[in-house]
Amino acid sequence: ERQLVVPLRLDGRKLTLAMADPLDAGLIDDVRFTAGLELKVVMAGAGAIQAKIAELYGDRAVDFKDLETLVASADPYEGIEIVIEDDQAASLEELLRGTEEPPAIRLANSVIIEAIRLGASDIHIQPRTKSVVVRYRIDGVLADKIHIPHQLHQSLVSRLKIMAELDISERRRPQDGRITVKTPLRIVDLRVSTLPTINGEKIVMRILDRNSAVLDLAALGFAAVDLPKIADMVARPQGIILATGPTGSGKTTTLYSLLQHDATPEKNYVTIEDPVEYYLDMAGQVLVREKIGLTFPLILRSILRQDPDVVLLGEIRDFETAEVAFHAALTGHQVFSTLHTNSAVATIARLFDLGLKPYVVATALEGIVAQRLVRRVCPACRQEAAVDAKLRSRLGTAFASPELRAFKGAGCAKCNGSGYSRRVGLYEVLTPDDELRDRIGSGASVLDIGRLARQSGMRLLAEDAAAKVNAGETTLEEVLRVLGPQPAT
Repeated sequence: ERQLVVPLRLDGRKLTLAMADPLDAGLIDDVRFTAGLELKVVMAGAGAIQAKIAELYGDRAVDFKDLETLVASADPYEGIEIVIEDDQAASLEELLRGTEEPPAIRLANSVIIEAIRLGASDIHIQPRTKSVVVRYRIDGVLADKIHIPHQLHQSLVSRLKIMAELDISERRRPQDGRITVKTPLRIVDLRVSTLPTINGEKIVMRILDRNSAVLDLAALGFAAVDLPKIADMVARPQGIILATGPTGSGKTTTLYSLLQHDATPEKNYVTIEDPVEYYLDMAGQVLVREKIGLTFPLILRSILRQDPDVVLLGEIRDFETAEVAFHAALTGHQVFSTLHTNSAVATIARLFDLGLKPYVVATALEGIVAQRLVRRVCPACRQEAAVDAKLRSRLGTAFASPELRAFKGAGCAKCNGSGYSRRVGLYEVLTPDDELRDRIGSGASVLDIGRLARQSGMRLLAEDAAAKVNAGETTLEEVLRVLGPQPAT
């Protein structure tokens, strides 16, 4: 009842379920694993499911036959809305009726919704010489899912451009837009990017689920030795905390977890994002709209006149944004933001490169969390494996211990045979002490800063990865894929 799901009927090995949210991939996987059956999912209203559960599991015998009358359609996509303009939405059924190209619309909607159902983070629609391939990035890894005839490519691209409010006649320049997908229990944003290639326009869509739960710090995978450092940096009432790493490494997720770790109704929280990735009732959230001049620095300057205690800034992209963010941190505000750098120490060099003065960085910086995401070994089929000596040697001294253990997933229904299930973070936490601040303020080299940070107890990404491999959370292959070869000394 809490999950709003009820069985409809069993046909051989196929179980039909009525769900209020047919895109809840995690719940579907749980039911599939528990039942050991092939699943077909249809949508029903929450009230109808609750009423049927009360009826079925009272004193009466279970009878699934008349549940069909409560289900609007056997089409799992019905009832899902694609928002084309602000405050304007149409159901998929209406979109199909109101178009001259139903196949393109049906294809566009199916590509998006299937990606959401599978838990993909990105959709790639890539034209090749003889066909068009739709690829989903799931748990950080791209996989081909659908091959489309070339003759459907342009109509699919045009449909997606219309949904994202882009210029369908412009095929020579890149464009960026947004699509919002609504279900009765979920709102998902898609960040759309087009790029002209020699085979036609390529489209990439980043999927952002507004209803994703913000995890606590332990659930993110922080090591026990780093949790006190994290708690101390978050407890400070002012200063700037940075999460760093490549695109898709979980930086924003970490920032929201840090923000909520010590959250209190006595503070005023404001976020500035492009796009808004999580929705927090306690925060005033502002969406950047650069097309109308609503930029990160402009919004941040305005927010500082709104009496904020805590500001979450989606990304520091340039000197102007960095200058305003660090000024806010120096004037009594707590600021969270992200940067694209490869390590915690490299973040300091990047701040210098942006044009910030060393003494400003040294004074305002309270902590840096550098991170990556690796696939987690499926707990349902995890088993110990032999340590591959070649892999270990390529991963450097962090993996040199003769006591290192390795694990792998054998593959099961729970993980669809991949051996992996979801992802876990690798972290490098830098909290500057007085000596390190002095070195930063004097403009010391990255090597000197890194050496001092190590002496003060900072664990490297590779060391955190070795601990997670030894604990059976991930594999040597995953660490090598994400971190690459590591130095031997």
